[in-house]
Amino acid sequence: MWRLKVADGGNDPYIYSTNNFVGRQIWEFDPDYGTPEERAEVEAARENFWKNRYQVKPSSDLLWRMQFARENPRVTNLPQIKVQDLEEVTEEVVTTTLRRGLNFYSTIQAHDGHWPGDYGGLMFLLAGLVITLYITELNVVLSIEHQREMCRYLFNHQNENGGWGLHIEGPSTMFGTVLSYVTLRLLGEGGFSAKEQWKRAKMDLGPWGATAITSWGKSYEWSGNNPLPPEVWLCPYILPIHPGRMNCHCRMVYLPMSYIYGKRFVGPITPTIISLRNELYIVPYQEVDWNQARNQCAKEDLYYPHPLVQDILWASLHNVIEPILGHWPGNKLREKALCTVMQHVHYEDENTRYICTGPVNKVLNMLCCWIEDPNSEAFKLHIPRIFDYLWIAEDGMKMQGYNGSQLWDTCLAVQVIISTNLSEEYGLTLRKAHQFIKNSQVLEDCPGDLKFWYRHISKGAWPFSTADHGWPTSDCTAEGLKAVLLLSKFPLETVGEPLDMEQLFDAVNVILSLQNADGGFAAYELTRSYRWVELINPTEIFGDVVIDYPCVECTSSAIQALTSFKKLYPEHRRLEIENCISKAAKFIEDIQAPDGSWYGSWGVCFTYGAWFGIKGLIAAGNTYNNCPCIRKACDYLLSKELASGGWGESYLSCQNKVYTNLPEDKPHNVNTAWAMLALIDAGQAGRDPNPLHRAARILINSQMKNGDFPQEEIMGAFYKNCTISYSAYRNIFPIWALGEYRSRVLHSS
Repeated sequence: MWRLKVADGGNDPYIYSTNNFVGRQIWEFDPDYGTPEERAEVEAARENFWKNRYQVKPSSDLLWRMQFARENPRVTNLPQIKVQDLEEVTEEVVTTTLRRGLNFYSTIQAHDGHWPGDYGGLMFLLAGLVITLYITELNVVLSIEHQREMCRYLFNHQNENGGWGLHIEGPSTMFGTVLSYVTLRLLGEGGFSAKEQWKRAKMDLGPWGATAITSWGKSYEWSGNNPLPPEVWLCPYILPIHPGRMNCHCRMVYLPMSYIYGKRFVGPITPTIISLRNELYIVPYQEVDWNQARNQCAKEDLYYPHPLVQDILWASLHNVIEPILGHWPGNKLREKALCTVMQHVHYEDENTRYICTGPVNKVLNMLCCWIEDPNSEAFKLHIPRIFDYLWIAEDGMKMQGYNGSQLWDTCLAVQVIISTNLSEEYGLTLRKAHQFIKNSQVLEDCPGDLKFWYRHISKGAWPFSTADHGWPTSDCTAEGLKAVLLLSKFPLETVGEPLDMEQLFDAVNVILSLQNADGGFAAYELTRSYRWVELINPTEIFGDVVIDYPCVECTSSAIQALTSFKKLYPEHRRLEIENCISKAAKFIEDIQAPDGSWYGSWGVCFTYGAWFGIKGLIAAGNTYNNCPCIRKACDYLLSKELASGGWGESYLSCQNKVYTNLPEDKPHNVNTAWAMLALIDAGQAGRDPNPLHRAARILINSQMKNGDFPQEEIMGAFYKNCTISYSAYRNIFPIWALGEYRSRVLHSS
């Protein structure tokens, strides 16, 4: 039976940590763990997911919730409450719902203070890991139990037509289908059934077979790939298309890709690979027109088509530049470029403790280290950190989109508990969360010349996941600062010692340093280039990926954090902070759409953007009465309220950039909570509280018998076309919205 281990580095000599592995969450299979009843409970959860896999695609993340609820039992006799349609929502009902929700949520807090959770949903990540382990002949890294659960995950998320999507809620794509099928074959699934499923999906996905996969999946002949010359890393930084100017995720993926391309590396051609070549292509493999394949892309995959300028660029590189760089003296430049690229690969590895920025560059960096030297220390240091990305739930084992969302979720959870005005009942929970946040702050900048390594300052920042990962983000730094400032107002005996004042100042310094000239904040770094650089976006499957764009969410979080800080430390860098807040609020106003909406870059979608937009403007000192933007945003939100009450927004809003309800106009707890929080902040209770009453009724009635809330459609998003799971959101936001509703709507009335 599987069990989750937290803040554990094991006894592996090839793993190290900056803070004793705080926040690390890894799964271990123990054949002797669990009673027969507990094992039966897990099997029942798996069976239930399988039966309902086409109705609710995300897992309910039950395995660790079951484990933690057993390990941290909390006795409660509070009754489950339902409110009838015309029945008044009373303070007693809301308070009972809040206590039930917080009682449950506090039992599933880890001993190091964070809340674990499923951060999966992307169907192509597992393939990268399995392919890399297959190439490096390290299949033994994954036990039979790991492999079995990975197969379970892939079969659970196979669409009804036999294919797989880009993400678990998406329709079948060539990218998702080919990579998922290849993964199953490399994991040993080779029977008639798997091949038949591929044939079914292939018929739906066009006449070309695997040659029509997107650029990230063109892992066949190098002549069938558009060039990724490593020499671009030798170009002067002043060039707008220099990779150092790109969004960190983009550059950190194309960095190792350029090394593998420059080396023209080819993995071992095994009988399984030969068999796959026969299965995946319409014509015999040796007859494929690889030059034509370079730019083929199935219509189901194509979100960002190549503009003409990109086709000209790739053709020029392929036909003119690459032949020069492949022969003397051009090959000398290639050798220098490959050395430079590997310098940057090693720097990234070392400064993330071999976790790497994300799962794609994790496996690519690992492969680069193996290509450079299969027996290298660097390659060995990569291996134990594979498990930081693996997560198991009732739907099987997946590779997450990060090594978790630990810091982000914990900072939000602190604000949730405090919003309920029930903090004195959950002091231990707050104390543990406080300690985790303090332990997760980044205490030093990366070593060396940050300009040479294209890195921003990080001393004082908070990361999205763990301190070992270490990449600073603007919104996590802001939410971390907000959380520790709120906790500093509580008695020491309740929440522990406050964060040192100098560390608060360091966090403020990071936030101020990340504001762009237009007043906005991007996620990781300053926006380093121009929007037109998106013309060279080669991914086909993502939008707005090449540079780090400022967004409403990060900008709003920065305003809120600086406003909170200014109240407690009014003289520290006062003019800079006031100017920053003013410019940031102006940015939020400027990017509001004419209909009053804001596009949410990291959540689904317009309800998420509206919550941040309204909250940011109010934190900057605006009100409903004096700010037209807030009034327009409230009107927009109210226009999207469902006839049954509440809000329910589909991920298609992100993809199509048009507000789209969930099928059958179904409300969603998280969208409903975001809309409630925005409207409550904007004073909706004083104008017409009825939409808030209707929304509160939906949240209360959805609460489950154990105090948990049900898992519904996926609510995380990124790069316009992809979704990701935040399993904690189903607890965090309904409780937060009801907490604010109790204190600011019911009390005020």
